[in-house]
Amino acid sequence: MPLTWTHQLDNIDWDELTALYHAAPLGKKNPAGLKTAFTNSLFKCFAYEDGKLVGVGRALADGVDCSYICDVAVLPSHQGIGLGKEIVNRLVELSRGHKKIILYAVPGKEPFYRKFGFKRMSTAMAIFEDQALAFKRGYIDEA
Repeated sequence: MPLTWTHQLDNIDWDELTALYHAAPLGKKNPAGLKTAFTNSLFKCFAYEDGKLVGVGRALADGVDCSYICDVAVLPSHQGIGLGKEIVNRLVELSRGHKKIILYAVPGKEPFYRKFGFKRMSTAMAIFEDQALAFKRGYIDEA
């Protein structure tokens, strides 16, 4: 079945999007929070198969300096067939013209993103809502 793509928020079922993130698995995200995050993101990418949401991603961008690709998720039934790659390709292309494109990934997925030209940053830092959990999951180190 061919995929249908959209970059618009019209007709997004936020509960369906929440379920996709949970299944991917990228954690529990609530519908209202996702609506806020996607509304505030300059670039969005939604992939549907037969009317069902199967893949998604977004990029926070300022239009000039920085675009930050995040929240790329694909249903397990559609992983391993190139859908995640297509979502990232589309978001990178939409982000062209920015001085830098940054990507935040789940630990262990770095080899996948290197294929797009992403390099590890030596100066990236973060403050997480739950610093201990971020450390436990490998997102930050003790330094």
